Amino acid sequence: MNTSFSEKDILREGLETAKNTTNHYNTFSNECAHEKVRNSMLDILADEHDIQDDIFHITSAKGYYPTPAADEKKVMDTKQKYQTSLQ
Repeated sequence: MNTSFSEKDILREGLETAKNTTNHYNTFSNECAHEKVRNSMLDILADEHDIQDDIFHITSAKGYYPTPAADEKKVMDTKQKYQTSLQ
């Protein structure tokens, strides 16, 4: 079977994979008993975050992952909500 994927499909799948990968490396680093292994996991995690960020920006720039500006009232309401919960 010959299945072809669009650029949008490939980028969205890549972004989802990158998100899942960072979640796994985060869990791995949290559960390391040895400092050197944990530091290696954190280094890899940072690299994976960079990859995810690159894919996100490409996907967003091409219009495949729209990120509309937040409504100012919603931003202020959310800020107020969390400021209150911190007190």
